[in-house]
Amino acid sequence: MEWPNVWAPWRIDYLKGVDAGGVDGDAASGGCFLCDACARPDEDAARLVVHRDDIGVIMLNRYPYTNGHLMVTPARHVGDLPDLSRDDRAALMELTTLAERLIHVVLNPQGINIGVNVGRAAGAGVPGHLHVHLVPRWGGDTNFMNVVGGVRVSPQALDDVYSEMTRALPKVLEMDR
Repeated sequence: MEWPNVWAPWRIDYLKGVDAGGVDGDAASGGCFLCDACARPDEDAARLVVHRDDIGVIMLNRYPYTNGHLMVTPARHVGDLPDLSRDDRAALMELTTLAERLIHVVLNPQGINIGVNVGRAAGAGVPGHLHVHLVPRWGGDTNFMNVVGGVRVSPQALDDVYSEMTRALPKVLEMDR
């Protein structure tokens, strides 16, 4: 049986980074893209940062499970929730709530998976820098491509969903006041 090709060229940067140890979240070696996103507000668009405040950032996942997959991360390079102060944990939850509202306004999903993977064994791609994943879900977002092809199909370009989210952000922030 001949299999058709499914191209996902954006994944190569991630794969090269994993091989080189560049996405592990090692702040000491300068390899933590989450620290970089938090420290460089002038690069928000390039790093897909949708919103930032004193505690951290909301950013699109460059390698999403589904369209609009957001990550919320504190600016401090910590690997576990107890490493944050009580106030910083509360502020991280407020950022996560804002991210959930933003997803609802922009994408109108039927559900959202929200989770934290602590440690590599738990699935953390960046085990040294805590972050919360928000993955929008729709009834028809799973199909044979994931099981048979080992790939995911995203129906919208990252730049487009980034533009929609940054345009909707003022409205969502106003809802929170």
